[in-house]
Amino acid sequence: MRTFREVLANLKVLGRSSPEDKYILVTGLQEMGKVVAVTGDGTNDAPALTKADVGFAMGITGTDVAKGACDIILLDDNFSSIVVALKYGRNVYDNVRKFLQFQLTVNVIAMAIVFIGSMILKETPLNAVQMLWVNLIMDTFAALALATEPPYDSILLRQPYRKDEAIVTEIMWRNVFGHAVYQGVAIFVVLFAGQHIGLSEPYEVACN
Repeated sequence: MRTFREVLANLKVLGRSSPEDKYILVTGLQEMGKVVAVTGDGTNDAPALTKADVGFAMGITGTDVAKGACDIILLDDNFSSIVVALKYGRNVYDNVRKFLQFQLTVNVIAMAIVFIGSMILKETPLNAVQMLWVNLIMDTFAALALATEPPYDSILLRQPYRKDEAIVTEIMWRNVFGHAVYQGVAIFVVLFAGQHIGLSEPYEVACN
């Protein structure tokens, strides 16, 4: 590994390389913690395409072996399509994180309302049908909103996520519980002091 690092520090272009050279280069970079993408169109590129985290093969000039070893096929053989794939791939991952954060927040506060409300009021503020309705509305419209959110150009300027990074980060957990506390305070004020702020039925609360 030490020899590989010394060679890599001075490596600019690797010409007329064998399949073993490409494979060693990909393996060495991965052992250094790098996320490696490989493009290729020939049979000799198959080992590196298979070993890489993401393999791109040419759809027009690429061989069947290269296409079978890759993860993504560039149908137009245009390298700029890789940039488009990166942009939309990062956007989808970000949207999944946003949706998870939203759903965790909703479910945390819903469970808190049912659990605490049941202990104090001796009956659940939200019955099973109401809970299913809340989740149905939340899941459907949130998924549609986040799925149609387009990518932005600056998404390519940041560093990629680490391979071992959790999909739910510490910042997301902080946001989940922070928003849950805020919503819980507002809902419990309505639940227990509703009759003092104009609600005729203080124990019947609709959450959305």
